[in-house]
Amino acid sequence: MKSAQAEQEVTAVTAQIEMTDDNQYLTFILSGEEYGVDILRVQEIKGWDKATPIPNTPDYLQGVINLRGAIVPIVDLRKRFGMEKLEYGPTTVVIVVRVQGEDSECIMGIVVDAVSDVYNIQEEDLRQIQSNGNEAVTESVHSIATVQEKMVILLDIDRLLNSGELATMSSITQ
Repeated sequence: MKSAQAEQEVTAVTAQIEMTDDNQYLTFILSGEEYGVDILRVQEIKGWDKATPIPNTPDYLQGVINLRGAIVPIVDLRKRFGMEKLEYGPTTVVIVVRVQGEDSECIMGIVVDAVSDVYNIQEEDLRQIQSNGNEAVTESVHSIATVQEKMVILLDIDRLLNSGELATMSSITQ
């Protein structure tokens, strides 16, 4: 049972979040660049552990893991974005996120080089990105923000996979 003090603290934090015009983003490193995802979509961060491979799936799908009884597909963002392969090391992590498709929501893990920080970014600090020729990156980029004199590429986690790929992920987890 929650104490009255705990309930007051939760209410105060919720009010503070609702009063700010900032959006919070969890940032991570991928091939030397900093990327971010909406922190409200992040379920948890785990150290890298081997995934169980699934046959006849795209090469960027590392496989699946069992996360407290839920089957979670794991996507290697380096492979998804066509970047150079890098051996997983001690800083390699899986960020478990909730992805909203057209008809359903699924949980998926994304493998990144390292977690960086959490930033509060105001809407007016977001800039749209022009196409760079890599469709997988361009389609999933929400915007770019300058934070502490560095560029952060903010991803739209719902567009990281197209609807067909998301349907494949959903079928794996059911």
